[in-house]
Parts: sequence; C-alpha cells; structure tokens
Amino acid sequence: QGAAPGALAERATALEEEGRSVSWVIGEGRVLGLVAFGDAPKSGAREAVAALRAQGRRVVLLTGDNAGSAAAAARAVGIDEVIAGQLPEGKAATVAALRREGRVVAMVGDGVNDAPSLAAADIGMAMASGSDVAMHTAGITLMRGDPALVAAALDVARATMRKIRQGLFWAFAYNVIGIPLAAIGFLSPMVAGAAMAASSVSVVTNALLLRRWTPPVK
Repeated sequence: QGAAPGALAERATALEEEGRSVSWVIGEGRVLGLVAFGDAPKSGAREAVAALRAQGRRVVLLTGDNAGSAAAAARAVGIDEVIAGQLPEGKAATVAALRREGRVVAMVGDGVNDAPSLAAADIGMAMASGSDVAMHTAGITLMRGDPALVAAALDVARATMRKIRQGLFWAFAYNVIGIPLAAIGFLSPMVAGAAMAASSVSVVTNALLLRRWTPPVK
C-alpha cells in the first residue's frame, strides 16, 4: 500500500548520518520503501591515515557519496576534511585546484570514476583490487588492497630520493676534490683510478642500505 514519505525521509536522513547510502523504492507512483547500503572501513584504514599524518601529509576524503555517508566514513578512519557529492569531473577539478595552490597531490582510488582525478594528480595510486581503468591511469599500482601501502609507497619513495641525492653529492665531491689534485700532480693515475673505484663502491653501498627500509605501518 505504500509508505509515508515523511517518516521514511526521517529514516533515510538517520541512515545517511550513520554512513549509509540510501536508495528509494517507488512503484506505481507510490513510495514503497527504501534500501540502505553501507561498507565497513578496510581493516587498518585508521592506522594508515595516522601513518600519513605522521609523515606530515594532509589527508582529504574526496568521494561521490552523500555528505552523511562521507562524514561517517571519515570519522571511522580519523579524517577531518571531507569533500562529498563529487562527480568524476568534480574530483578532477578539486585535485587541479589543490595543485594550483602549489600543493603536491597524491590521489588514491580504485574505481572507474576515480580515473580522471588519478590522471589530474601529481601522483596517482590505484589498488590492484580495483578497476583496470584506474590501474592503467595511475602512475603507481599498489599490489594489495591494503591502505597501509599508501604511506609505505610515499615513505620508500622519499627514502629513494634521499639516497639518490646522497649518491650525487658523494660523486660530485670525489670529482671536485680529485680532479684539481690530479691536474696539479698530487694524484698519480693509479691513485686517481682507485679513488674513482672507491667513489662507485661507496655510492652503490649507500644505495643498498635501502634494503634496511621498513614500512611505517606493518
């Protein structure tokens, strides 16, 4: 016989505030009821967000879900900033706006709707458990659907860049010191060759120390 829209509207609002997405069921011009859908946060999501914050990252939830569902999901994992109700082009526009502010943006997504924003970000990260379109668009594919891998990927990337800079520094230092000494005759060709070999060994050894890297969240 149908249901009272007013009572269902109140129930729908309450469900959305609990983090549910609500669909209305209508037949023959009458409201028959509603269906609520919801997903529990992934295991370890709160710890992953905390690890990103510990790295000094700003974490924003950018979603197409309604404001109530988005706010509930954000509370569950410890995210303070939420931008809800975003269509795919809206997500991409938000990412582009953040980049125009001078921010370096990493976008994490796994759905077809995330592809435009993954392409618009400085760093796009897709979950291997997500859609093929997202994986093809993103620059990085995380091989497991584990949110902790986001912080781990950023951390190992930063550690790698640090090793690259250290390697360049020592390579230039050897040459800046060694070439003038060799030019004025203080270094024999044999000693210069040994110094060059030592330079290569030190750079490679320093790079191999990356094997001692451990993820911020295990």
